[in-house]
Amino acid sequence: MMTVKETTTTTDKPGIRQMTPPHSRITRTPLVGDAAASAASDQPVVPQRDGGLLEAIARGEHVGTETHAAIGQHAAVLEVEKFNLWYAAKQALFDIGMSIPEGKVTAMIGPSGCGKSTLLRCVNRMNDLIDTVRIGGDMRLSGDSIYSAGVDVIELRKRMGMVFQKPNPFPMSIYENVVYPLRIDGVRDRRLLDEVCEHSLRGAALWEEAKDRLHESALSLSGGQQQRLCIARAIASEPEVLLLDEPCSALDPIATGKIEDLITELKGEYSVLIVTHNMQQAARISDNTAFMYLGRLLEYGPTVDMFTNPHLPETEDYVTGRFG
Repeated sequence: MMTVKETTTTTDKPGIRQMTPPHSRITRTPLVGDAAASAASDQPVVPQRDGGLLEAIARGEHVGTETHAAIGQHAAVLEVEKFNLWYAAKQALFDIGMSIPEGKVTAMIGPSGCGKSTLLRCVNRMNDLIDTVRIGGDMRLSGDSIYSAGVDVIELRKRMGMVFQKPNPFPMSIYENVVYPLRIDGVRDRRLLDEVCEHSLRGAALWEEAKDRLHESALSLSGGQQQRLCIARAIASEPEVLLLDEPCSALDPIATGKIEDLITELKGEYSVLIVTHNMQQAARISDNTAFMYLGRLLEYGPTVDMFTNPHLPETEDYVTGRFG
C-alpha cells in the first residue's frame, strides 16, 4: 500500500488534509479544440447544426448543456466543472458541468453506456487505480477541490457514502457492518457504537427488522434488507453526499419500494446523487434530473419539468420511451 508523508499545511475543512502529493495514476489533460474554446469562456460552445442534437454528437461536434434556471436557485454541495475523462485514447465524459443542490435528490438518467456510473465513480475518485484514466476539469465538494494534488483521498471518501447496484454486506454481523466506518477510524467507545448502530439502522428503516438480530450474520438478510444495511453503513459516518449507483436494479418491486421510501426520507438530511435506468423511479424520488447521452450532459433541470416540459426534444423522446 502506498504511503505518503504529511506536511504541516492544513485546510479550513476538517475532512481534507493537505498531503505531500503521491504519484497518482490519474493524469490531468489540457483541453483542446472545442473543449478548450468552451473552457476559455463562461458559455458552452454550441455549434450550428443541420440535423438534431444526437446527429451532431454522432458527427463529433461539441454540444453544450441545457441547464434550467431553477437549478441555480439552491446552494450546491457538489460542483462539477468542465469535467472530461478518457480511458486511454477513448473519451468517456465530455465537458460535464453541473451543480448538485444541498439536501436534494438528484437523478442521472440516460441509455446504458452514456457515462452515468463513470461520472458517479469520479466523485469519490474510484477511478484512481485505473492505469489508463486521464481527466480534465475539476469537481468541488463544499468548495474543496476533489482532484487537487494535495487531497487525502481516504479522508475525502469519509465525506461520502457509496452504495452499489448489488448489495455488498461484509461477512460479519449486522452490528459490525454498520459500525465498520467508525471501527476503521479508531472508535472503541461501545456506547457510541451502539448509538450509531441504532441511529443508522433507524435511518435506513431497518431497525425494527434487525434489532433482535444484530449479532447474526449480515448475509442471512434478504436482498432488500442487505441493500438497506449497506445504506445504513454508508450513513453511519454522516457523509455530506450519498452516492447511489442503481441501488434497486437487483431488487424485487417490494424491496425497491422500501428503498425509494428510504431515499425520500433521507432527503434534506443528506444530499443524494443517484444513477437509475428506471424513468418512473427518477420521477418518483428525485428533485432534479440530469439526462446524459454518450458522455455528454444534454439537459439538467427540476424533475417535474424534465418529465412534463423538457427544453430539448431529445429529452422528451428519451423519457417517453421513443429511444434508449
